[in-house]
Amino acid sequence: MLKVLVRCFSLNSIMAISLTLGIVQPLAIQAQTPSVSPNNSESVNSQQNAGDDTSNEDLSDPNNLRPLTQADSLLSLQGGERLMSEANEAINKENYTLATTKLEQARKIFNQLSNFHLQLANSFSGIDTKITESQRNSALKTGQMRDAATYQLALVHRAQNQPELAVPLLIQVIRSQNPTTDLGKKCYQQLYELGFVDVPFSTSPTATSPNP
Repeated sequence: MLKVLVRCFSLNSIMAISLTLGIVQPLAIQAQTPSVSPNNSESVNSQQNAGDDTSNEDLSDPNNLRPLTQADSLLSLQGGERLMSEANEAINKENYTLATTKLEQARKIFNQLSNFHLQLANSFSGIDTKITESQRNSALKTGQMRDAATYQLALVHRAQNQPELAVPLLIQVIRSQNPTTDLGKKCYQQLYELGFVDVPFSTSPTATSPNP
């Protein structure tokens, strides 16, 4: 049963998690606009046109040669997703040792990406609202992918009868996600099945109501 659970948590399930994210509220900050003199207006316009061209790029286009948009990059969303896919293939073959290696690598990449995007968002706060919002969204998305990889890694450890390795990972996800999210609930259920906690979690309003 556990092997089936591990296999079912595929890359498609992970991507579905990221699609259910709440939208980050825009910050009430106006970007600072530098004054433009007649002498440098042409330069500014050319820079704006170049920026527009960049924003219209199709990052999935194989002809796009930006290094960090390629699947073989070690520091990109595409690279992390590739590792997750390879981990799923290893799980389907019950090669849990290889799956563990791939998931640990993916988890590290997603964690680094999330931290870097958040640092950029903080750096541009009060300077450029568009960049700040974009980086916060990227930090949130990669953070979700990190938590999904962490959860699947915990399932692999459980399949290998290593609950002592699974429990810390499950708790990390709950702290990151919040216990009321779908992934948070799944992690707590795993803790309950492992016997680490003895009270099942229910989100019903009566769950915490005192008896009369």
